[in-house]
Amino acid sequence: MLEILKAAIYGIVEGITEWLPVSSTGHMILLEKIMPMNVSQEFWNMFLVVVQLGAILAVALLFWKKIFPFHFGKAQVVDWNIMGLWGKILVACIPAGVVGVVFGDWLDEHLYNFWVVAVMLIAVGIIFILVENKNKHSRPIICHTRDLTWQVAFIIGMFQLLAAVFPGTSRSGATIIGALMIGVSRTVAAEFTFYLAIPVMFGASLLKLVKFGFSFTGLELAILLVGMAVSFLVSVVVIRFLMGYIRKHDFKAFGWYRIFLGALVLIYFGL
Repeated sequence: MLEILKAAIYGIVEGITEWLPVSSTGHMILLEKIMPMNVSQEFWNMFLVVVQLGAILAVALLFWKKIFPFHFGKAQVVDWNIMGLWGKILVACIPAGVVGVVFGDWLDEHLYNFWVVAVMLIAVGIIFILVENKNKHSRPIICHTRDLTWQVAFIIGMFQLLAAVFPGTSRSGATIIGALMIGVSRTVAAEFTFYLAIPVMFGASLLKLVKFGFSFTGLELAILLVGMAVSFLVSVVVIRFLMGYIRKHDFKAFGWYRIFLGALVLIYFGL
């Protein structure tokens, strides 16, 4: 029961930090240092990624009408605008997808540690504050997802690549910063980030599951399902909160939080 409770706590942390630009992987790595699970290293490596599937389901639930291109029973069965959006999503996922497949194991072994997490938490936090200060008196060029071009989508995907390489960067943080820097509004930046998560997380989860071998003990399966279920429920609340928050506020508060957390991590583990 203790491990099930831990799985629920991990699910809460995943559901909150996956969508807020504060680095879910970074928080999960740090939480594991403080409250490790009594599981094998192979299962932990898989759990750290696959628990994100619950968060993906939250995006599918909340944005279903905007991302599902088929409308059965209507004159126009296929919404080609949505199909075009999916094309741009896939283009944006290419850089991180290639690096994840080719270098994923090496990155896990050499860069997934608290030092890299802390440095990237602080660095990206500073960048958030600088970008928001720079954009304070400017108007965004792109205010709707339909206005995203293929070139803009690919540029955002290159920023997502940073998160694939350096834990603590935050996938949502990197893509939102990249989008803001090239004139995308906060709401469109956040929404497109949510969409990008679907193929990225699904692909990464599938790779981890295949590598693990689908051979779960009863306890391991329970841990995984609880973590996914909790991350789904928490993600629904957090996504709704974030979309409401950024209509009235900027991202600087998250930047300051990242700097504070990164400094705390350096002090705690340094001592």
